[in-house]
Amino acid sequence: MITRIADNISNWLETKLFIEKLNNPLGWLFLILVGLAFGYLVSKIGLVFGVIAFVAIIGIPGVFGAMFNPQFGLALMLFIGFFVHLISKYSTAPVGTSMDGLMLVMLFGMLVMQSRKRISGYAKSPISYWVLIWVGYNLLQGLNPWAASVMAWVYTVRTMALLIFVYFIACYAFDSLKKITWMIWFILYLLLFTALYGMKQEFIGFSAVEEAWIYADELRFQLLFQWTRMRIFSVTNDPTTFGIMMAFGGVQCFGLAMGDRPLSTKIWLFIMSGLMLMTMAFTGTRTAYALVPIGLLMYAALTLTRNIVIGAILGLVLGIGFVSMSTSNPLIFRIQSAFRVSEDESMQVRFENQKIIQPFIHNHPIGAGLGSTGVWGKRFTPDSWLAEFPHDSGFVRIAVEQGWIGLILYMIFLFVVLKEVTYYYVRVRDPVIKNHYLGIYLVLIILTTASYPQEIIVQLPISLIFYIYLAAAVRLKDFDPNFSDDPAIINKFNDQDKATLKA
Repeated sequence: MITRIADNISNWLETKLFIEKLNNPLGWLFLILVGLAFGYLVSKIGLVFGVIAFVAIIGIPGVFGAMFNPQFGLALMLFIGFFVHLISKYSTAPVGTSMDGLMLVMLFGMLVMQSRKRISGYAKSPISYWVLIWVGYNLLQGLNPWAASVMAWVYTVRTMALLIFVYFIACYAFDSLKKITWMIWFILYLLLFTALYGMKQEFIGFSAVEEAWIYADELRFQLLFQWTRMRIFSVTNDPTTFGIMMAFGGVQCFGLAMGDRPLSTKIWLFIMSGLMLMTMAFTGTRTAYALVPIGLLMYAALTLTRNIVIGAILGLVLGIGFVSMSTSNPLIFRIQSAFRVSEDESMQVRFENQKIIQPFIHNHPIGAGLGSTGVWGKRFTPDSWLAEFPHDSGFVRIAVEQGWIGLILYMIFLFVVLKEVTYYYVRVRDPVIKNHYLGIYLVLIILTTASYPQEIIVQLPISLIFYIYLAAAVRLKDFDPNFSDDPAIINKFNDQDKATLKA
């Protein structure tokens, strides 16, 4: 009897909360009571409570929305990831930690929804297998006998492995081509905003808070003020991350603009591409300068049409001329220096550091443990020589902290990702999906290349973009007639083929 009553109450609440979504007398009564309680408490306690309550009123629905709407949750995480560094300059609120909580909430919601609507085809993808292998290896690093600090592992494993679960959330969220397309455009518009904010810093100037942040640290000022000018960093904390974001965003917009799209969309994408690449120039990031021609050459190699090849050859000739010409402009000279590796003293120093660390890597197949270098190394193992070692590279850091075994696993992971994206780009039939695969490939190849001179994939918001694009690459093919089992998708393209033949 008691069990039956409990089941009835549970079913009634489920109907009112999740099916009708409080659009009923119960919901109206709840909102009236909350409003009355809010007004009473503000009048008794004061404005501080009002501010806290206002944040809670916005935050709690946002958390529930993210829990049962993974598309909204991903957009919210991206928004936070893009602006977390900007917010940190104005506030000490733990915004970054909130992302971890939001991801856990979304994972819980996904598990609940899986019991109602099971979507598991993506689990069979080779990319999914290698994501799990990489996560497992990073978790096992907590038992590394050479690791000098467990706390360093705790702080580092979040960015190296746990945040990658965004990939599985995105795979579940992307149950239609429309959602994937919306997410790609959302990312592009966030990149566009960061470009415009960077232009504001270049032509109008930094805010008072940003200036105080720049001058608060001598090393930070030396990094930003180079070649008689200040490098811009937009909403990020360093011009390198911002410059690489603008590089892959500009190249992606260019690749998408070259697809089968309306003329107005093409023009808008070219404008976005131009704005991002122009903003990239003001960052003074030599890695980003080199990544743009690499991305465009890979675009030419994938498309391989006569006009594209001619354009690539012409661009190569003009590029050589640009690099070879003499100039007194510090911005142009810095761009040129990105293609003169033998004359770049910083690159020569990096090569020397890599030679110094090679014997250590050879003798430590599983590395010195996560967090043994960089910021966490200085914090938790300051007496270790590795804490002061300037790895200056994502690949070198993995080799030092996770050994040559970890580096091999990571390189295989990236190879599988690029192979899968290339495979489906060649074989899909839908021109929109093919164009999306092209854009995703260009971003992934740029980030993979950038991981040698810089530690970039683990940086926010690039890490979120990377994992979301992995999920998009896995799911896009499911909406193409060559791979889909949906009769509606197959018949749609069969009808288009018949119409083309008649024409």
